[in-house]
Amino acid sequence: MNAYVPILVMGAIAVVFAAFSVGMGGKLGPRHRFNRAKYAAYECGIEPMSGESLRTQRIPVKYYLTAMLFIIFDIEIVFLYPWAVYFNSLGMFGFCAMALFVVNVSVAYAYEWRRGGLTWD
Repeated sequence: MNAYVPILVMGAIAVVFAAFSVGMGGKLGPRHRFNRAKYAAYECGIEPMSGESLRTQRIPVKYYLTAMLFIIFDIEIVFLYPWAVYFNSLGMFGFCAMALFVVNVSVAYAYEWRRGGLTWD
């Protein structure tokens, strides 16, 4: 039981700190009057529209391409780092699996490049 005491103490400290932070944030935080603009959905800088104009409005694909670019590189790093750490012990199977992964990521990267996601205007 003595081995679990530090873990329980750390958990109790975390719970107390979280409760204290939420409570003080509610008491000391700014008081805003909410209006219609605050309740409106934020659409990446595009003014929200309703009715017929909503169906005909073209949404720029650049927002989605930028998000896809970050996802591609984040996933690549998440898988490449552990692979690099255990490279010697994985053998040829690990090398072939990572080669297929890199080819797969390269296809997504080439698509992003062709669509213009790497031009930062």
